[in-house]
Amino acid sequence: MKVLDIGEVSARSGIKPSALRYYEEVGLIEAVARHGLRRQFGPEVLLQLKLIAMGKSAGFSLGEIVSMFGQHGMPDLPRSMFQQKAEDIDRKIEELGAMRDTLRHIANCPAPSHLECPSFRQLLGAVSFGEKMKAEQRIARKSAEG
Repeated sequence: MKVLDIGEVSARSGIKPSALRYYEEVGLIEAVARHGLRRQFGPEVLLQLKLIAMGKSAGFSLGEIVSMFGQHGMPDLPRSMFQQKAEDIDRKIEELGAMRDTLRHIANCPAPSHLECPSFRQLLGAVSFGEKMKAEQRIARKSAEG
């Protein structure tokens, strides 16, 4: 089996050796040997690193990514987890699209005041409060009622 030195893995993947050591520490990748103090990896580590990069880009936590690897670091990709993440991304795309439209309208609105513009008010209605802000509003309403 051809092994790749940590430096070669870093050069081929663009991932710093310190990150590779951290990935090994948390169980994302596994060195197959050592040459002196230098870690050696099997060639499958490059596929694993691509999956890790994809998972990070999709918004998975490192803990979630760790769970995507089965025995010997081979991918064991839970389809339901990917379906849920795709739905989360769809929701985020909708939110970002609404935000983009609102920002463009603000930049180009001919009304003397944005608050006088019905389109602006409608676009603001599509903007959601963050979960933290929603919780704060619920607490404030309960305090006012009690």
